[in-house]
Amino acid sequence: MKTILKLLAGLLIGIAAGFMIGAIFIVAFTDTTLSGFIANLTTADAAGSVTAAIVGMASFLVSLAILIPAHEAGHLVCGLLSGYRFVSFRILNFTFIKIDGKIHVKRFSVAGTGGQCLLLPPERPLNQIPTAWYNAGGVLANLILLLAAVWPMVCLDLNALTFEALAIFCLTDGIIILMNGIPMKLGGIGNDAYNMLYLRHNPLSKQALVLQLRTNALIQDGMHPKDMPDDWFEWKTDIDYSNPLEVSIPLMYASRLVDEMRWEEAYTKFAKLYGHKADIIQLYVNEIACELAFCAMVTGRNDEAKRIIDPKLKKYIETYRNVMSSKQRILCAEALYMDLDRQKAYDIYSSMKQSRDKYLLKGEVESDLDIMERILDI
Repeated sequence: MKTILKLLAGLLIGIAAGFMIGAIFIVAFTDTTLSGFIANLTTADAAGSVTAAIVGMASFLVSLAILIPAHEAGHLVCGLLSGYRFVSFRILNFTFIKIDGKIHVKRFSVAGTGGQCLLLPPERPLNQIPTAWYNAGGVLANLILLLAAVWPMVCLDLNALTFEALAIFCLTDGIIILMNGIPMKLGGIGNDAYNMLYLRHNPLSKQALVLQLRTNALIQDGMHPKDMPDDWFEWKTDIDYSNPLEVSIPLMYASRLVDEMRWEEAYTKFAKLYGHKADIIQLYVNEIACELAFCAMVTGRNDEAKRIIDPKLKKYIETYRNVMSSKQRILCAEALYMDLDRQKAYDIYSSMKQSRDKYLLKGEVESDLDIMERILDI
């Protein structure tokens, strides 16, 4: 029911935004004033105003449905042209993923993102791996669509409603282009233009990006982090904890220690990361908190785990338990160490083992199952 309510709320917000854009268009490009538009809604001229507003709503929603996939497709095409290989392509929570040479559809989501295109970088030295076109591809795709929509507006004799629909499409596309094409951070995360410029002058961030893409591809294929080369997870300079790319390196290193079942070392690394939570983006803070709580439980620090797993983190774990196997592992440990309910812990393990194929990252699932078998001693 909550999911349905969220969908309805999102639809209503979209409709309201479309209505406002339609109203702004009418006021800006016709002789109608804002007060006149509102007055028309209660007069005989209401039909025309309502029709224009409905077109505005529909145009806005359709524009988003076209522009977001197109943006990610731009990253895909430019990445492939740069020598990258396909790994996965996600729109909302639908992910197209390549497994054994075939494309499969699975469900996965990342908070705050409408889509994501993940590719495997070419096997070259770090300084020879291209990143500019990969980052620029999304904006280029949106620019192409903008030009394609502007042409009929300028060159053809369109009726008012068609012109309005295309104008709203262009306006929406323009906003997406500006949000991704002007270097800035949104919610602490660099946009495409920011990353494109930043990666040219920051080798550690480029190392982090390449490491993320490579480990993601290998984990998707079934490899455990512990089986990856040691030198991938090394860094020689201080970490800027406000930079999500840089902080991902110690985060992946600590996660690798969990996969190796080196609980005490993993606890120390996650505790250090958690100490910088004021500087780290919230998504990473949530992941660090989850793993710190897990390490606390398996090393006998139950009181600390209780403090970490507050209602907010509980909600985060519940939200992602069906798309991230690591959350099932944490729930298994919570049942075993906090609730002292071995049967409940075993049921969580057994359920995940039966549904292991629905998860996106095969290597992560196998790792989490191995860890649960270890703590359950089975």
